[in-house]
Amino acid sequence: MDTVINSNKYSSSLYNPALIKPAVFILCLLPLMNLVWNGFNQGLGVNPAETIIRTLGDWALYILLFTLAVTPLRKIAGLTALIRVRRMLGLIMFFYASLHLLAYVWFDQYFDWNEIVKDIIKRPFITLGFATFILLIPLVLTSTNKMMKRLKRRWKTLHQMIYPISLMAVVHYFWMTRADFRQPVIIAIILSGLLAYRLFVYFKKQQSI
Repeated sequence: MDTVINSNKYSSSLYNPALIKPAVFILCLLPLMNLVWNGFNQGLGVNPAETIIRTLGDWALYILLFTLAVTPLRKIAGLTALIRVRRMLGLIMFFYASLHLLAYVWFDQYFDWNEIVKDIIKRPFITLGFATFILLIPLVLTSTNKMMKRLKRRWKTLHQMIYPISLMAVVHYFWMTRADFRQPVIIAIILSGLLAYRLFVYFKKQQSI
């Protein structure tokens, strides 16, 4: 009996909701730390600028998908503690997206604003990527509890923009991929599943009204 009680205490100590936020925060920063480490140790390949830009963009997209996965995981798998990190994940995603844009402006265009404007107009995947980033800004600025209370119902409507934004991000990823489309396809399938789940829940609610 004592063994069972001790075992339960040990299991509950491992599943400590208070540890989820710092654990997820550290995990999300590991890709950036690895990128910095490789930068200082000549581990970024033959085209360091492209590696930095792509890696930051990739992780912005990965974290976006995980943010969208919080609700299904919470409801289907019962991982209720994940709700604690959803907002933080969204902000970290924007942080990576900001670094992705900064790396493009810095390492690809060398802060030449005239060329940056021309590039945004000329290349569709750059246009779409820039538009995606701009649309994220209102979501970040209204992510606080204070803004949630101030906007009320409009807050939810505004933050549902994350769904078309996520589609834009995946299309941007497809358009910038030159040869191997396996990873963009996998990401598109995951996003489709996450959005399909939300559509299923929405139509189920409509039927019950």
